[in-house]
Parts: sequence; C-alpha cells; structure tokens
Amino acid sequence: MRKRLSHLVNSVRTNPIVYLVVAAILAWLAFRALQNPVLFVQFIVDGIRLGFVYALVALGYTMVYGIVRLINFAHGDIFMIGAFVAFFATTRFHWPFLVSMLVAMVICAFLAVVIERVAYKPLRDAPRISALITAVGISFFLEYFTALNFVFTPNFIVFAPQPLQFKSWTVLGVSFSNIMFVIVAVGSICLATLYYLVYRTKLGKAMRAVAWDKPTARLMGIDVDLVITFTFALGAALAGAGGMLYVVAYPQIRTFLGVMPGLKSFIAAVLGGIGSIPGAFIGALAIGMIETLAAGYLSSTLRDTIVFTVLILVLLYKPTGLFGEAAKEKA
Repeated sequence: MRKRLSHLVNSVRTNPIVYLVVAAILAWLAFRALQNPVLFVQFIVDGIRLGFVYALVALGYTMVYGIVRLINFAHGDIFMIGAFVAFFATTRFHWPFLVSMLVAMVICAFLAVVIERVAYKPLRDAPRISALITAVGISFFLEYFTALNFVFTPNFIVFAPQPLQFKSWTVLGVSFSNIMFVIVAVGSICLATLYYLVYRTKLGKAMRAVAWDKPTARLMGIDVDLVITFTFALGAALAGAGGMLYVVAYPQIRTFLGVMPGLKSFIAAVLGGIGSIPGAFIGALAIGMIETLAAGYLSSTLRDTIVFTVLILVLLYKPTGLFGEAAKEKA
C-alpha cells in the first residue's frame, strides 16, 4: 500500500495540470467548509452513505474484471433486479429487512450464474470486444424485459411500506438517520466478509491465482470455471444487497434504476484502480462524496456531469486508477 501511495504522489508531481486542478478544488472546498462547517460535514455524511452503496456494486465490476478482464455492463441491471426483488419480498410477502436482502442476494447471484454460463462462458477465448458487446446486449435485455407489464412494470414504483421506519438524530447540527447506520453497517459487514474471503481463504487464493494466470492455475489443479462462476455470483450478490440498500435510502424504483448507479460504480472502480478491491471501496466513497458536494455546492443537475468528468480525467492522467497497476499482457 505504501508503494502504491508513493507511486500515486509521484504521478501527481509529474502532471502539473493535475496538481493545480486538485489544489484548486481542495482550496475551494476548504473555503466552503470554513463558511459553513455543519453543511460541509452533512454533505460528507451523505456522501459516505451513497459511497457505501456504490462500493457494493463497484466490487462486482472490479472482481469480474480481475478474473476475466471483462467490463460487465449488465452489472448495474443486476443491481436493479435486486431492488425489485427486495421490493416485492418486503411489500408483497412482508418479509423482514434482512430476509428480503438475503433473498435479493441469492436471486441476483443465481441470475449472474445463468448469464455467465449462457452468454459469457462461450466467449472466453473470443476477442474482448465480443464479450463487451454481449455485456451491453445483456444489459439492454434485462432493462427492457423487466419493463414489461407482466414482469415488473415500466412505471415508477414507490417503495412503501418501507422495511425500516425512518428515524433521525441531530448531533451538532448534522443529521444522521437509522437508514444511514444500516447502510454503513451492512456495507461494512459485506466488505469485511469479502476481504476475508479473498485474502484469508483457499477459495480466495484460487481467485487470485486465476486472476494472475489462468493456465498456470489450471495446471495447479484449480477449477478455473468454478472460480469464474463463483466470482460472478459473489459480485452479483453484493450488487443485490446494494440494490436493497439503495431503494431503502431512495424509495422509488423503476426498470432503468441501475443505469446511473451502475455507471457511477464503474467510475468508482476505475478511479480506485479496476481490479483492486481496496481501490474500488475507496473510489466509491470518493465518488459518493464528490456527487453530494457537487449537488450541494453547485447544482443537482451538474452532479452527473462532474462524476463523468472525473472518469475522463482519470483516463487521461491516471488510467490505472489510484491503486491499480498497469496490466501486463501474457504471451
């Protein structure tokens, strides 16, 4: 981690434009924070809440890319399906919050396994553009299929009654809600579990081995197909949890719900360094705070523009992201 931070600092020093832009933004934020510290802290708190949701989705992007070098653009739509499943589990079957979230995670994981087996597995040895086009096609299919009246609905749905009754507290002028604490707690548990799984278990070692070199991993007796399928399922389960948490915080559901959160989570993964699990988490928190600060200090209509500007700047000046490493093509 220290080596990566040093590399990041050096890259900023060698790009004076980046240095000036970052310095100007930080100075402006410091000025606004001094003007109204309570409002600034409130924006940061709201950004952390949003960032934890983005983190659950961004981790799916970064894990799948690390294993099969595929940007799974259907991942945001898995997030949307998780939101719909949570809605029906809560409002129609009246299941508790945790049960509804677990059901959403299981169904999203199962759907991801089906998609991987049917659409992606036959294209593993094909050019990357083929798999990328397929991912876009799967994304459109999920969006328009779920928009049919006999599936979900093309209309907006208000998530009511809510699985959690909203409560808020004010501390030194800053508002906190029970929903925020639930999002941070559930997100932290999911992230800690994922970190333990990837870095402390045999299955995690197998995942990292496959990500590093598939042929060698296969020669060592690792079931590469199983590892890839499990990675898709794990990422989709996290996206399902993120979908549940998102509609609890923003209780309005539609069939294109996953488009913008999915894209912003992808930007978070790129910002942190796609393929890096800690990077995806840090990038997601950064994007969440950038979005809320932009909406609060500038305009809510500019929040998406600013987030996409971050993507452009990262690709121009730090394409490997904050904690990513340059990819090395193997012969």
